[in-house]
Order: sequence, then C-alpha cells, then structure tokens
Amino acid sequence: MKEDFIDSKVYDLYDEYCHTQMSRREFLNSASALVIAGGSALTMAEALLPKYAKAQMVSFTDERIKPQYVDYDSPGGTSGKMRGYLVKPAGNGPFPAVLVIHENRGLNPYIEDVARRVAVEGFLALAPDGLSPIGGYPGNDDDGKVMQKSLDPAKLFTDLQNSATFLKNHPLSTGKLGATGFCFGGGAVNKLAVTMGADLNAGVPFYGIAPATADVGTIQAPLLIHYAADDPRVNASREEYKKALEQHQKTFVMFTYEGTRHGFHNNSTPRYDEAQAKLAWERTISFFREQLG
Repeated sequence: MKEDFIDSKVYDLYDEYCHTQMSRREFLNSASALVIAGGSALTMAEALLPKYAKAQMVSFTDERIKPQYVDYDSPGGTSGKMRGYLVKPAGNGPFPAVLVIHENRGLNPYIEDVARRVAVEGFLALAPDGLSPIGGYPGNDDDGKVMQKSLDPAKLFTDLQNSATFLKNHPLSTGKLGATGFCFGGGAVNKLAVTMGADLNAGVPFYGIAPATADVGTIQAPLLIHYAADDPRVNASREEYKKALEQHQKTFVMFTYEGTRHGFHNNSTPRYDEAQAKLAWERTISFFREQLG
C-alpha cells in the first residue's frame, strides 16, 4: 500500500501509537473503529507497521564492511555497561566516526542497516542499543518502546554520551566524531551537541526535539537539521530553535522536506519518502565528509 492511499487519521493514530504506550492491539482496534472514505482504516494501519526484512539496503555480509557487536563501559548509565553495533569499513583505517542513535524502541534492524549504510560511505559507525543494560532490543518494536519508556532518561542519555566517547576514542577512529539519529535519536543528537561541545564535530538530527533554547549557546558542532513537513509535535520547537541558533551565531543548515511526514527516512513503512529520504541522506553524507574529513 502506498502513502497516497493512507488516510491522515490513520497516520495520526500511528504517530500516537509510536510515541505513547499504546499497544499494537490497541492501535489496530482503534484503527478498525475509524470511519474513512476510500478503503479500510484497519488495512491502512496494518500497512504502516514496519517490515524490516524488506527494508534492508546493505547486507551484514557486504564485503565493503565488517560489522560486530561490542561491549564497553558506561559509568553513570543504567547499569555501567553498554552494547552497540560497530561497523567498520573495508581497509585498515583509521576512519572518521559516526554515532547512529535509534528511535524510542532500541536498536532495531532499520537502525542497524543505517549504521551499515554509514560504514559503506567510509565512516566507522556505532549504533548503541540503549536497551542493552536491561536485556537489549527484544526483537519487536512494541516491547522495545515499553522497555525504553521504563528507563531513567538521564541514565539513558549518559549511556548514549558514553557511547559517543567510546567511538571517538576507538583505535580505528581518527578522533573526528559525528552523530546522527532519528526521532528520539534526533533529539539525542541535539542534546549531545549541547553537552559535548567541541568533542562533537558534526551533528545531523532527523526530526528530533530541539534542546532548550537556554542551552543552545554551548553548541560548538556544525549542525545539519532535517525536518518533515507534516510533523506538528516535533516542528513546534523548530522556529524557536532556529532563532536561538541564529542569535548565538552557530553554524547550521536546516531543511524541511516537502510532502513528508515524521519518519520519512525509515524505509520499513509507507511513511518512507524515497526521493526526499535520498536527498536528506546525500546531504548527510556530504556534510559528514566536509566536517569530519
């Protein structure tokens, strides 16, 4: 089912399902109760659920990369330990490094695939699993978002910041560090830009909540900020963020992608906009090459 055939009411319900504790059963039951023209709301809702196997762009067996899971210390985090998906490009390195931060449900197959896409472009990529201290991504997004919601947000962020430090100091890293993330991960990238100062060399948040305007002055990393056009929850803070960045004379570029909804880069559901996602990704890789070398 293509995006054009999905009613906006179903999209709104799906956004609520993704960002609240609504269960899959509740989501589908609520969709079945919707009255819309031109089709079945339940069928549309089922089409929006992710299909990760069909969305893989770079195989874990691709000869251009070498992926592995790694464990590392995370003092002050949820458990003091973390686990992530480290993907090394072919060659001996060292490589500029990019942290890839997941959405609000842990390290799912889409984010692992994004890490592989980053590595194919010549960057050492690490996708941390914020759920690893409590068992790791459980194999489905429904349980994953419940697990992530149960975490102390401050400790979860500490785990992500420790992941950034681990990657920056990795023997295969040049010491130049970028970060990208999606939804929750986009907000985390914005926050890393605030907390890491000059230790972060580039940030690329995708549709992430902006940091507090009072904190924007501490940002030193150049930012490339991606927004969906139809994303009221996230976009509510966009203009205020832009004004604060301008006021503090920060280096940034901000793009809003016409005709897109929240999650337009995620190719596992019909929210995916192929043309706009490709454009955003090309800009992302170009930006990292410019800023990280």
